[in-house]
Amino acid sequence: MFRSRSWFGSGLWKPKNPHSLEHLKYLYNVLSKNQVVSENNRGLLVETLRSIAEILIWGDQNDSSVFDFFLEKNMLSFFLKIMKQKCGSYVCVQLLQTLNILFENIRNETSLYYLLSNNHVNSIIVHKFDFSDEEVMAYYISFLKTLSLKLNTHTIHFFYNEHTNDFPLYTEAIKFFNHQESMVRIAVRTLTLNVYRVDDKSMLKFIGDKTAAPYFSNLVWFIGSHVLELDACVRNDAE
Repeated sequence: MFRSRSWFGSGLWKPKNPHSLEHLKYLYNVLSKNQVVSENNRGLLVETLRSIAEILIWGDQNDSSVFDFFLEKNMLSFFLKIMKQKCGSYVCVQLLQTLNILFENIRNETSLYYLLSNNHVNSIIVHKFDFSDEEVMAYYISFLKTLSLKLNTHTIHFFYNEHTNDFPLYTEAIKFFNHQESMVRIAVRTLTLNVYRVDDKSMLKFIGDKTAAPYFSNLVWFIGSHVLELDACVRNDAE
């Protein structure tokens, strides 16, 4: 009778079955008891975040009560609280990886709407990450690209706010259009194409009025400079 759970250093009984509502409740208690990031609990938090993504993906396909509990306890708010601390790249990378895995694998539209409904995702998008860390940069831009794949005429309203005329998913992404890493540049261009294919007049007007001129003029300049570099290389080879 006592073999179904194991005792962990966090002071909580850990359910043996990782795919269960009981296990998510355990993970919630771990987050609740470790809201301040320290050297002592970073490893525990990273493993907890990884496990949360895993069980939510399972719950999306098999048990709606798992997602109901995640939303009821507003567990995304814990992610934000952790991010706003000086948690270090180790924890930040796992947070972004967890979010990326979560949104990449969610198939149930209702679950997706609930995840997007409280604006936490937009708060994460505008968070000031340390982009000098290559791993943080890579997972951040991958997360934005994953979100852009979820855009349609229904979900666009979770990202573009017509009243405040704000669209952080797009405006934050295009800041990196000429990033030194080609992977980042490609992700930004993929994201912009995913945005442009959404048939929403007010959003497209925002892009045309606020961002199109500087973005596309810079893009043309960027392409032009590379054409000149290629031309110079060809001329040098010919000589």
